[in-house]
Amino acid sequence: MPKILIVSDSHRLTHELQMIKERHNVSHLIHCGDSELLNNNQVIKNFITVEGNCDMPGEFNVEELLSVNELNIYVTHGHLYQVKTNLLPLTYRAAEVDADIVCFGHSHVAGVEKIDGRIYINPGSIRSPRRRPEKSYVILSWNNSDDIHVQFYDLSGKVIDDLSTTFTKF
Repeated sequence: MPKILIVSDSHRLTHELQMIKERHNVSHLIHCGDSELLNNNQVIKNFITVEGNCDMPGEFNVEELLSVNELNIYVTHGHLYQVKTNLLPLTYRAAEVDADIVCFGHSHVAGVEKIDGRIYINPGSIRSPRRRPEKSYVILSWNNSDDIHVQFYDLSGKVIDDLSTTFTKF
């Protein structure tokens, strides 16, 4: 069963990022930007990381596309798609790259929704969340069944039940 840790907007936090990495046994690590770390920093080294608006230009790509067990996962920070206003520009890009799952940050607002058969995940921020008190991140997992699990956690590792959800595969 693939398990993917998704985090965003850590804004120079290293101890917390390392703690989260060590807490979970996952197959992939994704950082949706604004780590404000250089790509040779040991804490961020094993993450698939994209460049956010607060990152040093050129340290990371502005988008990544990976395929994990036949699911296409698109990763971007979101600032280039105006995600603080609405997700429409991001939905166009997700369709262009044929993404099944879209991971983004920028707004610091944790949430997940399914639009036109694609799952959009914003893990929130582990430094400065907005609209909710919890500093949050996500574990995405699925198995051979038709279920995709999106589990939100607070910084202490406690599940955030009212944000976590399960979707039926496409």
